[in-house]
Amino acid sequence: MPLKINHTSLKCSGNLNITGSKSETNRLLLLKALYPGLKIKNASNSDDSIAMNHALITDSNLIDIHHAGTAMRFLTAFFATQSGREVVLTGSSRMQERPIGVLVDALKKLGADIVYENQEGFPPLLIKGKILSGGHVTLPANISSQYISALLLISTQLEDGLTLTLEGEITSLPYLKMTLSLLQRIGIRSHFENDTIRIKPQKQIESQIQTVESDWSSASYLYSCVALSDEGKIILNSYRNDSLQGDAVLVNIYEKLGVKTSFKSGQITLEKIKDFQLPDSIELNLVEAPDIAQTIAVSCYGLGVGCDLLGLHTLKIKETDRLVALENELAKLGAHIRVTKNSLHLSAFQNFKENQTIATYHDHRMAMAFAPFALKIPLQIANADVVTKSYPNFWNDLQLIDFKLIKK
Repeated sequence: MPLKINHTSLKCSGNLNITGSKSETNRLLLLKALYPGLKIKNASNSDDSIAMNHALITDSNLIDIHHAGTAMRFLTAFFATQSGREVVLTGSSRMQERPIGVLVDALKKLGADIVYENQEGFPPLLIKGKILSGGHVTLPANISSQYISALLLISTQLEDGLTLTLEGEITSLPYLKMTLSLLQRIGIRSHFENDTIRIKPQKQIESQIQTVESDWSSASYLYSCVALSDEGKIILNSYRNDSLQGDAVLVNIYEKLGVKTSFKSGQITLEKIKDFQLPDSIELNLVEAPDIAQTIAVSCYGLGVGCDLLGLHTLKIKETDRLVALENELAKLGAHIRVTKNSLHLSAFQNFKENQTIATYHDHRMAMAFAPFALKIPLQIANADVVTKSYPNFWNDLQLIDFKLIKK
């Protein structure tokens, strides 16, 4: 569905509810499958979390998680521990191009029985669940944190527990800390010292309810709306100033772009700072929060602020090669942009080209990152329905802050 977007008042104000973090929800869903006494509140309503939940409760021996990358990694580990269960785990054509060999190799070292159905190192996977011995595994620390988290989430089910050594500099430490913190919250202790994590076997936890904090990645698009508006004030519900989510760095990043964040009673207020002097350019290392790179790049171009975004090597193996996609689509709008294999460089230059159609590449974040740019010029978003992957109410929420949407 192509969608034409514009915004005539250039003022964004409203009170919005964003559902729980997809990252937290998917971790807790897996833990709930291992510990049925765990209940979850404010779970994400994203396609990814729905796919994850369905996979965990279905009796089918064919599990198709479509585009849900987190689910692919987490479920590979989960089904490897399900003794007597045999499944084929597959996904979309793009998912079958995304590597999973590092995780499969680690699981095999722990005793797993996993076979590649087609290409070595890639889904689909034939997984024969069994009791895993566990023990010691070493992984490169600069791989996707989802591989590491997948192992940590099933660690208590291993007969000998898990000792995981990470070699080199950790790529996405906040996501790793999120996993360990959620384990701790439900009553599972871990020991993380230097480069090694140790977790002992644990078959039971106390019955409990865990409430998921709302999603900071989704909030990024509202930050962009406020930054690109002439006047903006948006209140978002169910956020904490001690967040487990790495994307909470939005608070500090967008303050550099003229947006102030206030915390009060479980809410955050995003407000445009009056008479703010924008910098000529900013440099950010987003190795710990790569999912907000697209949003920041679009905000910067709309504001006429140059940016150098570093630490983006994981973006090349997401739903699409996000660096190339950003280069293509920002160039359509008139930007001077250059990308490398792990960075993006945007000039402080404005020459907006109106009524361009932004390709989304089957990537939810491309659609949502570019939508706020309609505060500057009218544009179209191709395949706008992709937003359901992480933020199903996105287009409705934009209408609540005075965006005009026309389905083509």
